[in-house]
Amino acid sequence: MKELTIISGKGGTGKTTVSAAFAALANNKIVTDCDVDAANLHLLLNPQIRQREDFTAMRTPRIDPERCINCGECETWCRFDAISHDASTYVIDALACEHCALCARVCPSGAIQLKDTVSGEWFISDTAHGTLVHARLGIGEDNSGKLVTLVRREARQLATEEGAALIINDGPPGIGCPVTAAITGVNQVLAVTEPTLSGIHDLQRVAGLCTHFRIPLMVCINKYDINSDNTAQLHEWCTNNAITVVGQIPFDQAVNRALVARRSVIDIDCGAVTSAVRQLWETVQARLIN
Repeated sequence: MKELTIISGKGGTGKTTVSAAFAALANNKIVTDCDVDAANLHLLLNPQIRQREDFTAMRTPRIDPERCINCGECETWCRFDAISHDASTYVIDALACEHCALCARVCPSGAIQLKDTVSGEWFISDTAHGTLVHARLGIGEDNSGKLVTLVRREARQLATEEGAALIINDGPPGIGCPVTAAITGVNQVLAVTEPTLSGIHDLQRVAGLCTHFRIPLMVCINKYDINSDNTAQLHEWCTNNAITVVGQIPFDQAVNRALVARRSVIDIDCGAVTSAVRQLWETVQARLIN
């Protein structure tokens, strides 16, 4: 079984567009959306949910007002200023709380108990292009890295059960914890970038992350024809750092029309873009096999 994660140093580079296209082109695979903070792959794959489960990431402190003796120890020890006195008891600000559980340890009356908290949901769905494992983190909730790990674990289990030879992960943007969770242990990473100054800078950060974890990295330049100087700079930097540019995708308004129709650039013919993405997939697939 091979595993490919598609990432980008920044949002809006076309990462999910490429992921949806690969989902349409690949055979015998499981697809995941690991961008749990802002999942949108489902918009293009139109999934029918087969299984829905709650995601519990942490235990949240709760104050029992009947047992609270108003000693103020919890407020004194909380370094995040998440506890305050309200009328006759103490209350915890859920957004400020970091779930460290120190308040429960210092409470002399045992009034603070840790309760499991539902932080989001994860799903197994059927699509026209196979099984999709995806998730949705709650607003303001933490531990997106744990949810990404859960999504990948479920995908690997399904791949084993269904005999799938490939897992395609639509990863998060940036270089934070969710990205680390999405790339650790995969066979290849494909970074989708664009010929802008921010695109160049963020690709360099992504490359540093992959180097740190010793994961092979390849690059696709999306909208390569909007700035030839920056595209040349991307090629030069990749060459100097022994990174292969495996494809270039031109800019075309037809892509926007396909996305508005909630279809991939494979499902709707976008001319040169569709041809470029097909060639990109052939190249990526060959590198996965080898």
